[in-house]
Amino acid sequence: MRIATWNVNSLRSRIDRVEAFLERHDVDVLALQETKAREDQLPLMGLQARGYDVAAAGTNQWNGVAIISRVGLEDVQVGFDGMPGFGDPVAAEARAIGAVCGGVHLWSLYVPNGRKVEDPHYVYKLDWLARLREAAGKWLGEDCALVGDWNIAPTDDDVFDIKQFEKSTHVTPPERAAFQAFLDDGYAEVTRAHAPGYTYWDYYRQRFERDRGLKIDFVLGSPSLAARVTGAFIDREERAGTGASDHAPVVVDLS
Repeated sequence: MRIATWNVNSLRSRIDRVEAFLERHDVDVLALQETKAREDQLPLMGLQARGYDVAAAGTNQWNGVAIISRVGLEDVQVGFDGMPGFGDPVAAEARAIGAVCGGVHLWSLYVPNGRKVEDPHYVYKLDWLARLREAAGKWLGEDCALVGDWNIAPTDDDVFDIKQFEKSTHVTPPERAAFQAFLDDGYAEVTRAHAPGYTYWDYYRQRFERDRGLKIDFVLGSPSLAARVTGAFIDREERAGTGASDHAPVVVDLS
């Protein structure tokens, strides 16, 4: 079984790339983030014609998550129990969707960015992660995968120049501690050993061409799922060319 995660940065803009990616790599389940549309706005006919079912959550041109599966799509849940909201009035954002696909309880996650350390969105990010950890503890006994854009670079090696990020989000001790807490609980980050390198390069000053990126897209597996991992890779080619997302897909193979 092959699963993948990709912050696609607008599914409507990149549906051709998504369809080609699924075919090229023979992907069974794809988790998407930043779909940036309501479900009724998404171009799904091509995916459905290829045998994929789709579950999506989105409200407007921001955020949005989806799961695309050809091995079943059951027990769909939009948002995890206790997921906090943001804004005034406070409302849940489209940042998490879960489903059982081929026996794997998979969650597509778009962790809040945090913006700046002094920003309310940073407090929201840490609260969001804490609530996710509480929910995820209940899934440790299953084949569970927490996949997506975590907006955290857990180590200095996950940043092209840590000095440029010393006062930025993504690398602060509280964020890294929040990520590590999932590992301490028993989840394993299953891509690093097989897939070194960055997963995100912004559009600023040819960052991709100069390989000045961040590793912020991860697959965290429960113990039983982690034991099934046989390989993983980052599809850097999907970050190249006209109309690319600023993230590359991450692909994981399971026995």
